[in-house]
Amino acid sequence: MVFKLYAAPHVAGGGGIVALALAEKQVPYKFVSVNMEAKEHKTPEFLAMHPFGQVPVIDDDGFVVYESRAICRYIAEKYADQGTGLLPKGSKERIIFEQAASVEAANFYPAVIKIMGEAFGKPRRGLPVDQALLNEAVAELSAKLDVYEVILGKHRFLAGDEFTLADLFHYAYAPLLAGGGVDVMASKGPNVTRWWNDLMARPAWVKLKAEGLNSK
Repeated sequence: MVFKLYAAPHVAGGGGIVALALAEKQVPYKFVSVNMEAKEHKTPEFLAMHPFGQVPVIDDDGFVVYESRAICRYIAEKYADQGTGLLPKGSKERIIFEQAASVEAANFYPAVIKIMGEAFGKPRRGLPVDQALLNEAVAELSAKLDVYEVILGKHRFLAGDEFTLADLFHYAYAPLLAGGGVDVMASKGPNVTRWWNDLMARPAWVKLKAEGLNSK
Protein backbone atom coordinates (compact mmCIF):
# COMPACT_ATOMS: atom_id res chain seq x y z
CA MET A 1 0.00 0.00 0.00
CA VAL A 2 1.24 3.50 -0.84
CA PHE A 3 2.26 5.77 2.02
CA LYS A 4 -0.35 8.57 2.13
CA LEU A 5 0.08 12.11 3.42
CA TYR A 6 -3.10 14.08 4.10
CA ALA A 7 -2.41 17.80 4.33
CA ALA A 8 -3.32 21.24 3.03
CA PRO A 9 -1.77 21.92 -0.40
CA HIS A 10 0.96 24.22 0.88
CA VAL A 11 4.67 23.70 1.52
CA ALA A 12 4.25 25.05 5.04
CA GLY A 13 3.04 24.07 8.48
CA GLY A 14 2.96 20.49 9.69
CA GLY A 15 2.32 19.11 6.22
CA GLY A 16 5.40 20.88 4.95
CA ILE A 17 7.76 19.40 7.53
CA VAL A 18 6.31 15.91 7.07
CA ALA A 19 6.80 16.17 3.30
CA LEU A 20 10.35 17.39 3.92
CA ALA A 21 11.09 14.48 6.28
CA LEU A 22 9.82 12.09 3.58
CA ALA A 23 12.03 13.82 1.00
CA GLU A 24 15.12 13.69 3.25
CA LYS A 25 14.48 9.98 3.85
CA GLN A 26 13.75 9.36 0.14
CA VAL A 27 10.36 7.82 0.86
CA PRO A 28 7.80 7.86 -1.98
CA TYR A 29 4.29 8.89 -0.98
CA LYS A 30 0.87 9.85 -2.28
CA PHE A 31 -0.26 13.34 -1.36
CA VAL A 32 -3.96 13.67 -0.54
CA SER A 33 -4.98 17.34 -0.57
CA VAL A 34 -7.37 18.37 2.22
CA ASN A 35 -9.55 21.39 1.42
CA MET A 36 -9.65 23.26 4.72
CA GLU A 37 -12.05 25.94 3.45
CA ALA A 38 -14.54 23.23 2.51
CA LYS A 39 -14.11 21.73 6.02
CA GLU A 40 -12.89 18.41 4.65
CA HIS A 41 -10.86 18.04 7.83
CA LYS A 42 -14.07 18.03 9.88
CA THR A 43 -15.88 15.23 8.07
CA PRO A 44 -16.67 12.02 9.99
CA GLU A 45 -14.22 10.14 7.74
CA PHE A 46 -11.37 12.51 8.53
CA LEU A 47 -12.21 12.74 12.24
CA ALA A 48 -11.87 8.96 12.35
CA MET A 49 -8.18 9.49 11.49
CA HIS A 50 -7.58 12.68 13.49
CA PRO A 51 -9.98 13.25 16.41
CA PHE A 52 -9.15 16.98 16.51
CA GLY A 53 -9.84 17.40 12.80
CA GLN A 54 -6.45 18.83 11.91
CA VAL A 55 -3.72 18.20 9.36
CA PRO A 56 -1.37 16.54 8.66
CA VAL A 57 -2.19 12.86 8.97
CA ILE A 58 -0.36 9.88 7.50
CA ASP A 59 -1.68 6.45 6.61
CA ASP A 60 1.10 3.88 6.30
CA ASP A 61 -0.64 0.71 5.14
CA GLY A 62 -3.41 1.18 7.69
CA PHE A 63 -1.21 2.58 10.47
CA VAL A 64 -2.52 6.13 11.00
CA VAL A 65 -0.52 8.81 12.81
CA TYR A 66 -1.30 12.48 13.43
CA GLU A 67 0.69 15.41 14.89
CA SER A 68 3.53 16.48 12.61
CA ARG A 69 6.43 16.06 15.03
CA ALA A 70 5.29 12.54 15.94
CA ILE A 71 4.89 11.71 12.25
CA CYS A 72 8.40 12.95 11.49
CA ARG A 73 9.83 10.84 14.30
CA TYR A 74 7.97 7.81 12.97
CA ILE A 75 9.36 8.36 9.47
CA ALA A 76 12.90 8.82 10.80
CA GLU A 77 12.66 5.68 12.95
CA LYS A 78 11.06 3.45 10.30
CA TYR A 79 13.45 4.49 7.54
CA ALA A 80 16.52 4.86 9.73
CA ASP A 81 18.80 3.12 7.25
CA GLN A 82 18.05 5.29 4.20
CA GLY A 83 18.44 8.93 3.28
CA THR A 84 19.46 11.56 5.83
CA GLY A 85 19.88 10.27 9.40
CA LEU A 86 17.58 12.82 11.11
CA LEU A 87 17.82 11.03 14.48
CA PRO A 88 21.09 10.38 16.36
CA LYS A 89 21.79 6.77 17.32
CA GLY A 90 23.80 7.16 20.54
CA SER A 91 21.93 7.56 23.84
CA LYS A 92 23.64 10.82 24.84
CA GLU A 93 23.37 12.18 21.33
CA ARG A 94 19.66 11.30 21.31
CA ILE A 95 19.10 13.20 24.56
CA ILE A 96 20.85 16.27 23.13
CA PHE A 97 18.60 15.94 20.10
CA GLU A 98 15.48 15.79 22.29
CA GLN A 99 16.75 18.82 24.16
CA ALA A 100 17.11 20.74 20.90
CA ALA A 101 13.70 19.57 19.65
CA SER A 102 12.16 20.77 22.91
CA VAL A 103 13.83 24.17 22.45
CA GLU A 104 12.14 24.48 19.06
CA ALA A 105 8.73 23.46 20.39
CA ALA A 106 8.83 25.53 23.59
CA ASN A 107 10.71 28.63 22.48
CA PHE A 108 11.01 29.09 18.71
CA TYR A 109 7.61 27.82 17.53
CA PRO A 110 5.47 29.92 19.92
CA ALA A 111 7.34 33.08 18.91
CA VAL A 112 6.97 32.37 15.18
CA ILE A 113 3.26 31.58 15.54
CA LYS A 114 2.66 34.98 17.16
CA ILE A 115 4.21 36.67 14.13
CA MET A 116 2.27 34.48 11.73
CA GLY A 117 -1.01 35.28 13.44
CA GLU A 118 -0.44 39.02 13.27
CA ALA A 119 1.35 39.40 9.92
CA PHE A 120 -0.48 36.71 7.95
CA GLY A 121 -3.54 35.54 9.85
CA LYS A 122 -5.20 38.91 10.35
CA PRO A 123 -4.89 40.09 6.72
CA ARG A 124 -6.41 36.82 5.52
CA ARG A 125 -9.41 37.48 7.76
CA GLY A 126 -9.68 41.07 6.58
CA LEU A 127 -8.44 42.47 9.88
CA PRO A 128 -5.88 45.25 10.33
CA VAL A 129 -2.39 44.36 11.55
CA ASP A 130 -1.57 45.70 15.00
CA GLN A 131 1.95 46.97 14.36
CA ALA A 132 2.74 47.23 18.05
CA LEU A 133 1.85 43.58 18.62
CA LEU A 134 3.79 42.57 15.52
CA ASN A 135 6.85 44.47 16.68
CA GLU A 136 6.56 42.80 20.08
CA ALA A 137 6.33 39.35 18.48
CA VAL A 138 9.35 40.03 16.25
CA ALA A 139 11.32 41.22 19.27
CA GLU A 140 10.41 38.01 21.12
CA LEU A 141 11.64 35.84 18.24
CA SER A 142 14.78 37.96 17.93
CA ALA A 143 15.53 37.36 21.61
CA LYS A 144 15.13 33.61 21.12
CA LEU A 145 17.50 33.75 18.16
CA ASP A 146 20.08 35.54 20.32
CA VAL A 147 20.19 32.35 22.39
CA TYR A 148 20.37 30.28 19.19
CA GLU A 149 23.43 32.32 18.28
CA VAL A 150 25.18 31.01 21.39
CA ILE A 151 24.06 27.41 20.80
CA LEU A 152 25.06 27.46 17.14
CA GLY A 153 28.45 28.84 18.04
CA LYS A 154 29.23 25.43 19.56
CA HIS A 155 28.18 23.20 16.67
CA ARG A 156 26.89 23.43 13.12
CA PHE A 157 23.28 22.44 13.81
CA LEU A 158 21.05 22.66 16.88
CA ALA A 159 21.73 19.15 18.18
CA GLY A 160 25.33 18.80 17.02
CA ASP A 161 27.23 18.79 13.75
CA GLU A 162 24.61 16.76 11.85
CA PHE A 163 21.25 17.91 10.47
CA THR A 164 18.39 16.37 12.50
CA LEU A 165 14.66 16.69 12.99
CA ALA A 166 15.39 19.41 15.53
CA ASP A 167 16.50 21.59 12.61
CA LEU A 168 13.84 20.28 10.23
CA PHE A 169 11.00 21.32 12.55
CA HIS A 170 11.93 24.97 11.94
CA TYR A 171 10.76 24.76 8.32
CA ALA A 172 7.08 24.76 9.35
CA TYR A 173 6.55 28.53 9.23
CA ALA A 174 9.85 30.39 9.54
CA PRO A 175 10.61 30.33 5.77
CA LEU A 176 7.41 32.34 5.20
CA LEU A 177 8.55 35.25 7.38
CA ALA A 178 10.79 36.92 4.78
CA GLY A 179 7.94 36.87 2.25
CA GLY A 180 5.83 38.77 4.76
CA GLY A 181 8.49 41.43 5.25
CA VAL A 182 9.81 39.96 8.51
CA ASP A 183 13.39 39.11 7.61
CA VAL A 184 14.53 38.29 11.13
CA MET A 185 15.91 34.82 10.32
CA ALA A 186 18.59 36.02 7.91
CA SER A 187 19.53 39.19 9.76
CA LYS A 188 20.85 37.88 13.07
CA GLY A 189 24.37 36.96 14.19
CA PRO A 190 26.82 35.02 12.01
CA ASN A 191 26.02 31.62 13.52
CA VAL A 192 22.25 31.91 13.07
CA THR A 193 22.71 33.33 9.57
CA ARG A 194 25.04 30.47 8.57
CA TRP A 195 22.67 27.87 10.00
CA TRP A 196 19.61 29.39 8.35
CA ASN A 197 21.33 29.72 4.98
CA ASP A 198 22.35 26.05 5.24
CA LEU A 199 18.74 25.07 5.90
CA MET A 200 17.37 27.13 3.02
CA ALA A 201 19.94 25.61 0.62
CA ARG A 202 19.28 21.96 1.43
CA PRO A 203 18.50 20.15 -1.86
CA ALA A 204 15.43 18.39 -0.45
CA TRP A 205 13.95 21.73 0.63
CA VAL A 206 14.75 23.50 -2.64
CA LYS A 207 13.15 20.66 -4.62
CA LEU A 208 10.07 20.52 -2.38
CA LYS A 209 9.51 24.27 -2.73
CA ALA A 210 9.79 24.04 -6.50
CA GLU A 211 7.55 20.99 -6.95
CA GLY A 212 5.05 21.37 -4.10
CA LEU A 213 3.31 18.57 -2.22
CA ASN A 214 2.49 16.48 -5.26
CA SER A 215 2.21 12.71 -5.32
CA LYS A 216 5.69 11.21 -5.48
